[in-house]
Amino acid sequence: MSAPLIVSIPHSLGREEAMRRLKSGLSRAAANVPVLSVDEERWDDNRMTFRVRALGQVAAGHLDVEDKLVRLEVTLPWLLQRFAEVAQIAIQKRGQLLLTKRN
Repeated sequence: MSAPLIVSIPHSLGREEAMRRLKSGLSRAAANVPVLSVDEERWDDNRMTFRVRALGQVAAGHLDVEDKLVRLEVTLPWLLQRFAEVAQIAIQKRGQLLLTKRN
């Protein structure tokens, strides 16, 4: 099994507002990325557990929302690991946009 891809995104929104924005964020991201589909998205308190599919491969992970930080951990299948660095940068940028106070 491969090491998980971990992305930490700082924010200043507080936990509740960050969660509110993120609850629609995964579906919006999938709508904007044609090769990405959401198989499962489940919230339990401040943790979202998810399973997504990209290029026919399934990736699963979770996202923890804290007062000043969102931490995403996802395990990628071997085929998608080649794109891990690009994915990490894209997730970081999209997350920062979503968690910026302008919303």
